[in-house]
Amino acid sequence: MTASPVIREEEVEFGAIRAQGAGGQHVNKVSTAVHLRFDVRASSLPEAVKARLLALGDQRVSKDGVVVIKAQQFRTREQNRADALARLQAMVDAAAHVPKARRATKPTFGARQRRLAGKTSRGQIKALRGKVDY
Repeated sequence: MTASPVIREEEVEFGAIRAQGAGGQHVNKVSTAVHLRFDVRASSLPEAVKARLLALGDQRVSKDGVVVIKAQQFRTREQNRADALARLQAMVDAAAHVPKARRATKPTFGARQRRLAGKTSRGQIKALRGKVDY
């Protein structure tokens, strides 16, 4: 299996924003949350990976082909930046995985016979549940 493509940092754009939620007086002054923007079409990823990324039904991928990830879990901007990069890499790893092609199979003759025998015996059991005539 081939290794997953690694995202280069110069292809990723970061923006600092204020984090949501409670946090006391400090949260309103500091921009610790991070918006990561990654343009899939302009990236150096292989074409097959780009196509699978854009075909994902993920709400983080915009119509323009830009992945936007918001990271605000940690208290420092550096940790949030690393978290956003890790989440983007996980997304690319998932898109780089080629699903195995499914081959149609048929049940064997014996399996069909066993299935029909089971259905017949089940039908007989149900038929015997009726009212008893004296």
